[in-house]
Amino acid sequence: MTPPPSGPVCARASTAAVHGPAPYASYPSFSSYVRARGPVLLRAARSLTSNHCDAEDLLQTALAKTFVAWERIEDHRALDGYVRRALLNTRTSQWRKRKVDEFSCEELPEPAGLPEPDPADRQVLHDAMWRAILKLPERQRQMVVLRYYEDLSEVQTAEVLGVSVGTVKSAVSRALGKLREDPELTPVR
Repeated sequence: MTPPPSGPVCARASTAAVHGPAPYASYPSFSSYVRARGPVLLRAARSLTSNHCDAEDLLQTALAKTFVAWERIEDHRALDGYVRRALLNTRTSQWRKRKVDEFSCEELPEPAGLPEPDPADRQVLHDAMWRAILKLPERQRQMVVLRYYEDLSEVQTAEVLGVSVGTVKSAVSRALGKLREDPELTPVR
């Protein structure tokens, strides 16, 4: 048996009219509970978040957890406490998982990547390489051009020049050694 109300009956009735049904009322279904207590729970969620939309999402998640446990909750007088605990736990979990804050801005930042090479630098390197190749003896120059600019294999280069594969290998090796030592190409390394 419930104890008689302490205070005037009209004061208790006016409080229920303003704040909705008493939190200890028995609810026949989950949907009736949400309809009756939704605004109060939304205010509780709003106090845990920075904006109204986040509060609605937080309350939705907490109510989903409550719905899953609805049959296990024996005392419906404790529903508000259960949902508030779910709100707090969910918000704490969201806060812990947050890794990066989101900031709205008018312009999207440029993606961080490797800087594009300056076309002028590429042209300087190209010109220096050709000057260095032109300093090579004619036979070595031919082999380097066929191997690296025409992208022929050693066998194909040997066939084009009418020499053995070993001659191509040794001549290209010597040519690359000279190119590595060229003072005009040294700063590029």
